[in-house]
Amino acid sequence: MPVMRLLLACLFYLLPALVLAQDATTLLTPAKPKAPEAIALADIPGRADADERYAEEVALRAANADSSGRLVPRLATIEQSVDQKARLFRYGELRTLPVVRLESMERHWKFDARQYARWRADMQALVGPYAQDAAELALRRADWDLTREAMTSGSTPEALRLRVDAVAARLQQAEQALSSPLAEQIGLGRRANLLAARIQSGQRSVEEAIAYSDRRLLRLDAPPLWRVHGTTTLRQDVTDKLTRELQSENSFVAQYAAADVGNQRLLHILQVLLLVVLLWVAWRHRRSGMDPTATVATDAESRVIRRPFSTWLLLSMIGTLLLEPNAPMFLHQIAMLVALVPVLRLMPQQGRRLLGPWPYLATGFYLLQRLAVLLMASDYLYRMYYLALAALALVATGWLLWRSRRQQFAGVAGPAGRLVHALAWVGVVVLVVSIGANVLGNVSLAEMLASGIIESGYFALVLYAAVTVFETLLRRLGTRREVRRLWLMRRHGGNVLESLARWARVAAVIGWIVYTMNRFRIFRPVYDVTKAIVTHRFEYGELSISLGHILVFCIGVVLAVWTAKTLRALLREEVLPRMSLPRGVDNSVASLSYYALLLLGLLAALSAAGFKLGQLAFLFGALGVGIGLGLQDVVKNFVSGLILMFERPVQPGDVVDISGTAGRVRNIGMRATTVRTFDGADVVVPNGMLLSDKLTNWTLNDPTRRIDIDLGVAYGTDVTRVMQLLQETTRATQGIADDPAPAVLFTGFGASSLDFAIRAWTHDFDNWSALRSELMTRLHAALDAAGIEIPFPQQDLHLRTVADDVLQSLHSPRAPEPGGHEAG
Repeated sequence: MPVMRLLLACLFYLLPALVLAQDATTLLTPAKPKAPEAIALADIPGRADADERYAEEVALRAANADSSGRLVPRLATIEQSVDQKARLFRYGELRTLPVVRLESMERHWKFDARQYARWRADMQALVGPYAQDAAELALRRADWDLTREAMTSGSTPEALRLRVDAVAARLQQAEQALSSPLAEQIGLGRRANLLAARIQSGQRSVEEAIAYSDRRLLRLDAPPLWRVHGTTTLRQDVTDKLTRELQSENSFVAQYAAADVGNQRLLHILQVLLLVVLLWVAWRHRRSGMDPTATVATDAESRVIRRPFSTWLLLSMIGTLLLEPNAPMFLHQIAMLVALVPVLRLMPQQGRRLLGPWPYLATGFYLLQRLAVLLMASDYLYRMYYLALAALALVATGWLLWRSRRQQFAGVAGPAGRLVHALAWVGVVVLVVSIGANVLGNVSLAEMLASGIIESGYFALVLYAAVTVFETLLRRLGTRREVRRLWLMRRHGGNVLESLARWARVAAVIGWIVYTMNRFRIFRPVYDVTKAIVTHRFEYGELSISLGHILVFCIGVVLAVWTAKTLRALLREEVLPRMSLPRGVDNSVASLSYYALLLLGLLAALSAAGFKLGQLAFLFGALGVGIGLGLQDVVKNFVSGLILMFERPVQPGDVVDISGTAGRVRNIGMRATTVRTFDGADVVVPNGMLLSDKLTNWTLNDPTRRIDIDLGVAYGTDVTRVMQLLQETTRATQGIADDPAPAVLFTGFGASSLDFAIRAWTHDFDNWSALRSELMTRLHAALDAAGIEIPFPQQDLHLRTVADDVLQSLHSPRAPEPGGHEAG
């Protein structure tokens, strides 16, 4: 019998797995094309009407087709952009361009690739219906041709034969009507394929030019400085090349603005809203300055709030860098230049003490480095300019280090100061290497090092100012009364603001590291190596997994858990309490939403990691086998948790008594419920026990509870007077409910007292024990004031002396036994 039960259990749990596996096989197996079938004679009239209507609809759609009106101009625009870049620079000239221009051109090619991808998607959406109509027409016409061939007997009515011929001819006409738009779209597709090949070739050419420029950093590309004969003559070919570079940049900017791709619209909306908010904050700050009770703003807050336009400019430029990473390089450079003045105006006093005059020097050197583009037409002037710029930056950095040492590191104490001091020494080393490379003849390396150290230093200053502004606005937002009322701010206000500020600082550091690696030409090789490691697949049989899949799955699970917890907290504390819901519904909705979102997040993480629906079906089938063999209790508790969520016999906050455990319910999960006993212990009760065992819920429908008190008075006391006194005292006690009314009962004659029982009710279950104590105290005081005695059990003990009786029994003669003789 146990073996049979085990086999039946395995069959019961394996059956769903087999069904899921069969469904997965069905999903994974491609559907076979339907074979033509002859139409039955009885179905010819109805089928003919339906197919003729379909043929008419297809012919109308084909007549109204206007594919070229929407797709051809867009394709021509992309072709024009590709032709312009191909005409401006030949393949060999790309290797002579600066890396910055190559990176901008790479963005331009990627922009064309994205535009082409969008065009191709629209093309597929337009061609798809026509291709489906052509396939459907061919299939239906094949059915009618087969039906016409089957009509060989002379018994077939002539009307049906004519009807079959007419429908087949109409379907053929519809196919011919589709041929014209299909031919146009096929031709357009061939033209697009050629364009795609040109885009890929252009991208590959630019990537090869960038790789060549990176390899050239370790080679001498000019004679040593002492062998150069200086000349200030501008080379015409270089001037023409600069002109073409400017044309390419202008073209990219115009195309990017006209395309309205990316987050341009979102960025513009955020910029308008940010300006309105900053102006409103500045206006409120000026009004609060007249209020003596207002909170005094710090120096950083005053700078940010009193200068809304500078704050808006800085945050808008940072938004351009973040939300438009694929924008033309020229726009990013303009954004960095526009941020010059706001950075200096918004620098807080603490930053000025920490950095000293470095912000002014950093912005000045960045502006000088941007002006170097004006001298690119002369190799000698360009080289000497960068040599002078690196030397000047080295002298300025050395002066700052000497100044800080002279002042005993005033203003640079602490971890931040030591970090700034260490980075300054790194800058000194890099600038020395740049000057040495320039003198020896490696101009490209010298240019990269000098521009990299200047641009990374200025970008660090921009990020520092932006993070300071963000933290200031966060603190200002946290002081608002409306924000402090939120549940999240009431409980975790300080932690939330500090966490947001910390994440902003972490994001700024990561952004600066990426920017610096890119400026020093090491980001691409590091990215390629990391990509190769992450995407490398480990295969074992049919199993194929990579480190990237594991990382995506882990990140997806973490995000799903965090999102589910946040949603549950918001529902419980902010949303559901403001709705008029029955008792317990809010907890059920919050818990079910938590687990539903957790399940969806897990499925999304599995899908992002590369798992397919068919593989998940097999996984669930295997899980069903595991449930059948060893997880019955877990499933039982899980299903019991669902029942508890929907029926709600127990809710958080209820006082329950189950299997000898009495306490208050703290949380109801999907597997177990946590009960906090009155002794302060947390007891985890499986949900299955709540449904299978006897459960006492003291607060299921209402918090009313009865208070029972038994007492006795001395014999001889007036019973009516006692009952009246007890009734009055009970009613006068605060907390005793009037409905149901308290009752005083004369319960019997005790061994030493007249016994009475008091039955009172209270609606305050949480304080019923304290209320019972208060009522007993008042009853005792009332009986004592009335002179009524509360007796205690007594017994009378009567003692007598037994010595005389014992002596008398010993001296008295013994009576003769019956029938005996007296002793002689």
